[in-house]
Amino acid sequence: MATEAKRAKVDDDAELSPLQNFLQWCDRVGLVLSKKVCVSKEGTVAEYGMLALDSIQEGEVLFTIPRSALLHHGTTKVSALLEKEQSSLDSSSGWVPLLLSLLYEYTSSQSHWKPYLTLWSDFKTLDHPMFWSKEERDGLLKGTGVPEAVDRDLVNIRREYTDVALPFMSRHPDLWSPDMHTLELYTQLVAFVMAYSFQEPQEEDDEDDADDCDDEEKTPNPPMMVPMADMLNHVSNHNANLEFTPDSLKMVCVRPIKKNEEVFNTYGQMANWQLLHMYGFTEPYRQNSNDTADVPFSSLRQAATRGVESDLERQLLGERWETVTQMLEEKSAFVFGKHGCLTDAELHTALKVLCMSKSEFSEFKDNEGWEEEDEDEDEETISRAFSNEGLPELTSSWRRLLHDAAGVTLKAYGDGEQEGEQVLAGDRALMEDEAAVARLGCRQKKALQVRYGQKTILHRLMDLTKS
Repeated sequence: MATEAKRAKVDDDAELSPLQNFLQWCDRVGLVLSKKVCVSKEGTVAEYGMLALDSIQEGEVLFTIPRSALLHHGTTKVSALLEKEQSSLDSSSGWVPLLLSLLYEYTSSQSHWKPYLTLWSDFKTLDHPMFWSKEERDGLLKGTGVPEAVDRDLVNIRREYTDVALPFMSRHPDLWSPDMHTLELYTQLVAFVMAYSFQEPQEEDDEDDADDCDDEEKTPNPPMMVPMADMLNHVSNHNANLEFTPDSLKMVCVRPIKKNEEVFNTYGQMANWQLLHMYGFTEPYRQNSNDTADVPFSSLRQAATRGVESDLERQLLGERWETVTQMLEEKSAFVFGKHGCLTDAELHTALKVLCMSKSEFSEFKDNEGWEEEDEDEDEETISRAFSNEGLPELTSSWRRLLHDAAGVTLKAYGDGEQEGEQVLAGDRALMEDEAAVARLGCRQKKALQVRYGQKTILHRLMDLTKS
């Protein structure tokens, strides 16, 4: 058990398992682990995990990590150099300083972080879709949005490595070598950061400052590696949560945990496609209360064109669509969860504009999109209108447009010929056949969870909005 490993007295670290070596390192750096928990590969849902050795009550601290034990560009041996040349490391991700730190520390035999980083002797356990073949991604995850997200990732990773990281490493050959610190290793470390890093929550502005910053986007805090915290697996119905204090980070029990139960953290409200994309795993779709499906803007526009015949109608639709995209800039999809639309305000705006009469739209344009707020259009009312209970009560034109958009989206999962129920039927039959599911490979199972969860949400949306 973990407590025994921590007490082991062995002169040669090589005689210890990677986990035992890591636990002794935790002792040395001042990481305090409760005697009520242990780290294990047995009895956990995946790889390493944390188990309760005794019953744990809400509010109990499971472990405390001093900030000096966190791994980021400010704590690594090359921190001074990274700070000095920070301006040359800017990138769209903001991850380059951490990735350069990891490249250095992961390949240094003298690294202070070696006992932590050798828990991952290689990155074969990371099964992000970026490591699948393109044929697997496009075939197993068609329609889910994951293949497109991965393609963007791979392009950005290559560009970031070639344009930012590689020139920096070439200027410091005593610390980095392109022959060792390759694009392949860089990509693996990107996946490592995606799967295991944490970001400290943004501090809330004072009320006096908030008004001055309403229109300013905050730069998110950079990611950092948090030893021990990254051992915990995720479920949406978690029982522990990481808390940040000025001196340390603490994993705190948020609901009672029974002896021998696994301790679960949360990575946030993550749909299955996000979990697979970012972390390489999924939850069973019924268990993931945060699962979602997107209805892309393109689906809504395609649905809106149905029945448009004259040039005048096409022109009017084009003007309406241009107005919608201007009002909802930087948005690309409407998000639906298990209980309704999660982007209800945006969907309300789109449907309202697209379904206006010619005279209503003309008046709307004359007012530059501003209207006197109707009493029945407050946030609470809009939220209810786009919940599963409210969707069947929408006006017929709104329902029809939303129904058709969901149908267009659902069709994208199939072979182009199937529609509606047909697209869902194959995966539904597979999900109900336990023997067939058991025969699937790991990637096939994860892809099925993503596909079927999304299809179910979209099919329900079609049912709720049918005429």
